[in-house]
Amino acid sequence: MNRSTPFAVGRSILLAVLAGWAGAATAQLRVAQWNVTNYSGGRILEFQTAIYGAFEGRSMRPDILIGEEFISQSAVNTFLSLLNAAPGSPADWAAAPFVDGPDTDSAFFYRTSKVDYLGMTIVATGSTQSTNQPRNTYRYDIRLKNYDGAGATLACYASHMKAGTTSTDQQRRLVEAQRIAQNAATLDSQWQYLLGADLNIQTSTQAAYVELVGSAPSYVGPFKDPIKTPGNWNNSLSFRFVHTQDPATAMDDRHDQILVSPGLVDQTGFDYMGNASVSYSTSTWNDPNHTYRSWGNDGTSYNNPLTVVGNTMVGPVIAQALIDAANGLGHLPVFLDLRVPPKSAATTSIDFGTVGQGAFVQKPLQVWNAGDVALWNAVGIANLNYALSVGPAFIAPGGLFSEPAGGGVNTHMIRIDTATPGPKVATLTIASNDPDVPVRLVSLKGFVKGIVGPPGR
Repeated sequence: MNRSTPFAVGRSILLAVLAGWAGAATAQLRVAQWNVTNYSGGRILEFQTAIYGAFEGRSMRPDILIGEEFISQSAVNTFLSLLNAAPGSPADWAAAPFVDGPDTDSAFFYRTSKVDYLGMTIVATGSTQSTNQPRNTYRYDIRLKNYDGAGATLACYASHMKAGTTSTDQQRRLVEAQRIAQNAATLDSQWQYLLGADLNIQTSTQAAYVELVGSAPSYVGPFKDPIKTPGNWNNSLSFRFVHTQDPATAMDDRHDQILVSPGLVDQTGFDYMGNASVSYSTSTWNDPNHTYRSWGNDGTSYNNPLTVVGNTMVGPVIAQALIDAANGLGHLPVFLDLRVPPKSAATTSIDFGTVGQGAFVQKPLQVWNAGDVALWNAVGIANLNYALSVGPAFIAPGGLFSEPAGGGVNTHMIRIDTATPGPKVATLTIASNDPDVPVRLVSLKGFVKGIVGPPGR
């Protein structure tokens, strides 16, 4: 089949499945962020239920988990163990090395069947000084499983910013935001990145948030809010569906967020599964435009503890587990889903053999999306978007083409130019959004046999 469709993913098809996929996490890449509240160990069943419990087919089940308020290496070990031992867990979790910095620390957990861990960087060091951030900022680098290129690499920043509303508190958050922005500017231009954080920011107009997510004309920050939900989140009913704090006492703040690089919301390749140009719903938690969720918050808990009985997102068992995991105060986790990049595959060569001069001869070129459906599911793999070009002696169709993963094949008819006799050799180029093989070459050859004239006299 020859699909001549735009490079951008078909939004109508994607959005039709988002509502169901936002709670399933059977494939794609799910990234979660969670401040686990002074975690030194314990709360095992609570976390296992919150992470792997299911309600009406929905389950958190992340592939990457960025966490804050870990107390020690022992705490990280315990959390890693509960992830692997949870009922329903794939038991393939690993943890990045723990660094014991000032105050509590971040931790990073990842599924080894989904990503390869590349390393950790201490982006900035915290201290008790009133002019400095209180805790370390970390960056954890991973690459998608079975990919090789920079375009499948994801840098995950982890931050727990200064709490409070004083000018000093805000200045200390700004210092950390500036350091994150400066580090992001040093990344390979093909890398994608995101920030999972307890920002402790009450409004999008605060300097630290502007530093991270600022928009033109005055300043463009290095991150985007994938749910496009700016405002004064603190104690505001309008933002009740995105509040994350505090499930144990009163849900009234959007402190916990995942912010993403611009390349993760450009609607092609490695990308957020959602429509980042549309704000999150103010009337339902089950927003079909987004896979981003404040897990457990069905919007009925404003200025109250998280709803347990009648919770329409997670049901009573998971809701209670989230409250208990918060340990008397605390936070809800947030997560989002990412589509992984496509992988290109194509016919490697075409031999036209010997053809007559002036004949019309064409042969098929097949191009397909070879993304690993078993690992990521077809919906979790971006469309392969590509164009064909070829040198003299052969003719290829022009335009832009797109092919989803899942077994389909695009067939293009390539024609040999038979106007003149002689050998014909050329290379056809397939330029695509495959980050590992952005240019794929197909060899073409054939021989045009000249017309034999009448015998001489």
